[in-house]
Amino acid sequence: MTAPGRRSSTFTRLLRHGFTDPSAAERLLDGVELAAVRNDPVLLEALGATADPDLALHGLVRLLEAQPSPTARRELLDTVIAAKPLRDRLLGVLGASAALADHLARHAGDWQALVTYEPRDLHPGVEEFERGLAGAADPVALRVAYRRCLLSIAARDVCGTTDVAQAAAELADLATATLRAALAIARTAAPDDAALCRLAVIAMGKCGGHELNYVSDVDVVFVGEAVGGADEGKALRAATRLASHMMRICSETTVEGTIWPVDANLRPEGRNGPLVRTLASHLAYYQRWAKTWEFQALLKARPVAGDLELGEEYVAAVEPLVWQAAERENFVADVQKMRRRVVENIPVAEVDRELKLGPGGLRDVEFAVQLLQLVHGRADASLRSGTTLSALQALAAGGYVGRADAAQLEDAYRFLRTMEHRIQLYRLRRTHLVPEAEEDQRRLGRSLGLRTEPVSALNREWKRHAAVVRRLHEKIFYRPLLDAVAQLAPGETRLSAVAARERLVALGYADPAAALRHLEALASGVTRKAAIQRTLLPVLLGWFADSAEPDAGLLNFRKVSDALGKTPWYLRLLRDEGAAAENLARVLSAGRLAPDLLMRAPEAVALLGDGDGRGGGGGGLVPRERGPLEQEILAAVGRAPSAEQAVTAARGVRRRELFRTAAADIVGSYGTEAQPAEADQGALVDLVGGAVSDLTAATLAGTLRAVVREGWGDTLPTRFAVIGMGRFGGHELGYGSDADVLFVHEPREGADEGEAANAANRVVSEMRRLLQLPSADPPLLIDADLRPEGKSGPMVRTLKSYEAYYRRWSLVWESQALLRAEPVAGDEELGRRFVELVDPLRYPVGGLGEDAAREIRRLKARMESERLPRGVDPKLHAKLGPGGLSDVEWTVQLLQLRHGARVPGLRTTRTRQALAAARDAGLLGEEDAAILDEAWVLATRVRNAVMLVRGRAADTFPSDVRELAAVGRYLGYGPGRAGDMLDAYRRTARRARGVVDELFYGG
Repeated sequence: MTAPGRRSSTFTRLLRHGFTDPSAAERLLDGVELAAVRNDPVLLEALGATADPDLALHGLVRLLEAQPSPTARRELLDTVIAAKPLRDRLLGVLGASAALADHLARHAGDWQALVTYEPRDLHPGVEEFERGLAGAADPVALRVAYRRCLLSIAARDVCGTTDVAQAAAELADLATATLRAALAIARTAAPDDAALCRLAVIAMGKCGGHELNYVSDVDVVFVGEAVGGADEGKALRAATRLASHMMRICSETTVEGTIWPVDANLRPEGRNGPLVRTLASHLAYYQRWAKTWEFQALLKARPVAGDLELGEEYVAAVEPLVWQAAERENFVADVQKMRRRVVENIPVAEVDRELKLGPGGLRDVEFAVQLLQLVHGRADASLRSGTTLSALQALAAGGYVGRADAAQLEDAYRFLRTMEHRIQLYRLRRTHLVPEAEEDQRRLGRSLGLRTEPVSALNREWKRHAAVVRRLHEKIFYRPLLDAVAQLAPGETRLSAVAARERLVALGYADPAAALRHLEALASGVTRKAAIQRTLLPVLLGWFADSAEPDAGLLNFRKVSDALGKTPWYLRLLRDEGAAAENLARVLSAGRLAPDLLMRAPEAVALLGDGDGRGGGGGGLVPRERGPLEQEILAAVGRAPSAEQAVTAARGVRRRELFRTAAADIVGSYGTEAQPAEADQGALVDLVGGAVSDLTAATLAGTLRAVVREGWGDTLPTRFAVIGMGRFGGHELGYGSDADVLFVHEPREGADEGEAANAANRVVSEMRRLLQLPSADPPLLIDADLRPEGKSGPMVRTLKSYEAYYRRWSLVWESQALLRAEPVAGDEELGRRFVELVDPLRYPVGGLGEDAAREIRRLKARMESERLPRGVDPKLHAKLGPGGLSDVEWTVQLLQLRHGARVPGLRTTRTRQALAAARDAGLLGEEDAAILDEAWVLATRVRNAVMLVRGRAADTFPSDVRELAAVGRYLGYGPGRAGDMLDAYRRTARRARGVVDELFYGG
C-alpha cells in the first residue's frame, strides 16, 4: 500500500509516459477490463507513444467494454499485447481521434479491420475500398463501412506507414469508392431513371486532385446524356434525380452521422445553374461565359463515378479550354482579383489561427502553384497535374520555380497539411482553425512527433513554416524572372525567355521585353548594389503587379536606382527599413505625378522610410505643419543671394513636400502589408487639402520675402497682404489647383500713395513671374480673377479701395466668393482688417434676401449650362456635374450666407466644417448632411486621383483603360472593377443631387 502523501510507482510511470491525468489513468488500469495487463510494460509503452495517452487508454477501455462477450474481450486484449502492428495502429487511432473511438465503441468488431498487415494493405486504392464498401445497400450501412475503411487510413497515417500525400490520396480514393457506392444505391432505388440516362460524376477540388482531407466537402460536377433515342429533357431530369439522391445519401445525417457534404456549386452558373448538363451544354458555357477562376477549378477535374467513358469525354473536351485561359483578355485582372481572394472574408478573430486561408496558409501554396500551371501549362504538358505537390515538383524540374524554393515550399505544405489532417481527425469535423486550448495543442503537437514541450514546439514549427510560405508565396513568381537574366549556379534550370515573358504578361506587365531589360540592368553584375536589388526585386515586382501600372513602377524603380544606386544610405534604407521598399513600390506604380516629383530630386526617397529623412526636412510621410514649413522656406530665402535663387529654393521645398503629401496619400489609399488602407476617405481628403494649402501659403510667404528684400531691402513702402480665396482659402487645394488670391496693400505713414501702389504692383508681378519660371520644379500659378471687377480691375488695391468698392458696387456672387477669404501671407494686421471689412458682406445681418438667393440660383443654373465641357458625361464630371463639388459647395455657401450672422459655426472657410455646423444647427438633417459630405469627399478624391495618375489636372474620369484602372485602385476598387467604381460614383452623386434640389433649388 502506498503511504499517505506519496505517489505510487504506477502514478510516476504514467507521468513519465505522457499521461496528463495519471490518477484517472490508474483507475482505468485498475478496472476489470485491464486488470490482467495493468503492469504490462508493452501496453504502457504503446500508450505513451500515442498523441494523447489519456484519450487512447479511455478509448481502449470503452472498446473492451463494448465487446459482446468475455471471450471477445480476451481475444482483443491478447491481440493488442501480442501483435505490435495492431497495437500501434489501434492505440494510435484511439489516441488521435475521439470520433473514431466513438465508432469503435458502437461497432465493437471493427477493430478487426486493423489486424491485416499485408503488402497490399499498406497502400490500398479504389478497388480495395470498393471491396470494403461492398454490401452496403443503404445510407446507414454505407456510413458504417465508410468509417471502417477510414479506420485503416487513419491507422497508417498516425503510425507513419503513409505520408501526408499518400494519406490524402487514399482519402480521395475512398471518396471515389463511396460516390460509386452511393450512386449504385440511387440507381437501384430508381431503375427507370437509370435506364434513361448516362450520368458521369466528375470530382473537382481536393478530391479531383487526389489530395482530400479527412473531413471536406467533396466537390463534383455532373454530366448527363440520353441513352439511345430517349428524350434529352426526360433523360436530364432522370439524371438530376439520380445525382440529387446520390448527394443526399452522402450528405444527410442518419443515426450513424454523415459522411461528408457533396458540393456541386463549382458547376456552370453555380447554385443557380442546372445540377446536370449535357457535355455540349458544359462546353457552350465554358466557351462563352466562364470566368478565369472556373478554369482554375477545372485543373483538378477527374471522372470518378458513373459513366467513366462520358467522364473522360468531358475532361478531354474542357482540357484545351483550361490551357487557353491565360490568353483571355481579362486574365490579368482576374489573376489579380484571385490573389486578393486568399485572405478575404476571414473573421478578424480567426486570422491568426486560420491554417488554410490565412497569410502563409495552405491556400497561398495552392493558388501560387495553380497560377503558374495556368501560365506555363499551355506550352508544357508536364505541368498538367491536379495534385499540388506533383505540380510543384514539375514546376521545379522545368525551371519555373527555383529548386530550393520548391523544396522549402513542399516541406512547409506537407507540415501544414499534416496539421490540418490531425486537427480534423480528432472530431472528424470540417475545420481549418488551429485549436486554442492547451490540451488540444498538446495532442496535436505530439501527433506530429513533437514530444518535448509539444505546445511551444508546435507553435514554433507552425509559425516557421507559415513564414516560409509567406516569404516564398510571392517570391516563386518573380525569382525565376531574375534567374532568366542572371548567371545561374551549375545544375540550375533557367526559365526560358519565352516563359519569362509569358509570366510577366500574366502578372500584368504590358511590355515584357522592356521589363526583362530593366531586370537585367538592375540585377546583373557582382556589385553590392546588384546583390541587394536581387534580394528586393522579387518582392517589389509583386507590389508593382498589384498596381494598374506595373511597367511604369519597374521603369521608375530603375531610374531611381540609377540615380541613387551609389548612395550608401539608399540601399541601406530599402534593405533595412521595412516600410521604405513597399512604400516606394506603391508610389512608383500609382501614376505619373509622384514619380515625376521624385525623379526631379531622387533623394526625397528618404521620406519613405521610418526614420529621419535625408536631403532636408523631417522623415516619414506625415505632412509638416505650416509653421515649420514657413520657417524652413524663409531660412532658405535668407541664404540665397538673389530673389530668383531664393524662389528656386522655396520651390524645391514645395516639390519635396508635394511628394511627401502625394506619397502619404497613395500609401494611405493603397494600404500596405502592415497597415490596411485608410478607411476614412474624408481624412485623406483633409490631409491633402490641408497639406497642399499650407505648403502653398508658405511658398507665397517665402516668395514675398524674396521679392521685397531684393527690391526694397527690409521694408516695402506699403503694407502688403495676400488673401487666399476659393479652395486655397478653404484649405482644400488639390495637387493641380491654382492659388486663388486677392492682393491688398496700405501705404505706410508718410509714404507717397503712387509710389506705394507701384511697389505693390511690382511685388505682385514679380511674385507671379518667379513662381512660373521654367525649372525642374512644378510651377505655382497665381489666379487673381476673383478681385473686384475681375480681369478688368486692378491687380492690387488698397484696403480703402476694397471698402469703397464693396460698399457701392459689390454683387451677390462676390459676397459668396468672400466666404472663402482668409489671409495666407504678408502683413498679418492688414489681413485681419481685411477680414473685418468683408465679414458683414459674407455674413449679412438678417440673412440673405430672397432676390439675392434667386440670383445665386440663376448664376448656378447658368454655370451648369455654359461651363460644362462639350462631349463630357455630366454625371461623371466631378466639379460641375450633378451631385459634384459645385452642387455641394453652393448649397453649403447658400446656408452660410443665410444663417452665418446668427450661427457662429458657419463662419468658416472650409466646406466640411460649414456642413457639419449647419447639421448641428438643424439647418439640414443628419442623413442629408452625410449624403452631401460623402459626395463632396468622393468628388475631391476623384480629382486628386486623376492628377496623381495622369500628372495633369482634370475633373472627369480618364478614358484610357489603364488610367481608369489606376484611379479605381486609388479609390479602393480592385482589378476589373472600374465599372463598379463608375456606378458607385453615379449613385453617390445622384443621391447628393436629390438633396441639392431640395435644399438649394427648392429652399
